[in-house]
Amino acid sequence: MSLTDRLRGVFVDALELPEGTDVENLTYRGIEQWDSLGHMTLVAAIEDEFDVQLDTEQVIDMSSFKVALDMLRGLSVDE
Repeated sequence: MSLTDRLRGVFVDALELPEGTDVENLTYRGIEQWDSLGHMTLVAAIEDEFDVQLDTEQVIDMSSFKVALDMLRGLSVDE
């Protein structure tokens, strides 16, 4: 499974979204589920799934699916 597909699954599960939701265009506070609590749930789920530790700046900067994907690539998470 690709990095993008894995991250897509994390977004769907962590934010409790219906299967098939277009997560690639999601932005922080763009939907009800991605509020501050949802953000921290998402951060924890990403850290668990990809075995990474995000620093405070990364947590704050993670404002979209694309930013999260680029962040993981920057952390050398395998595709």
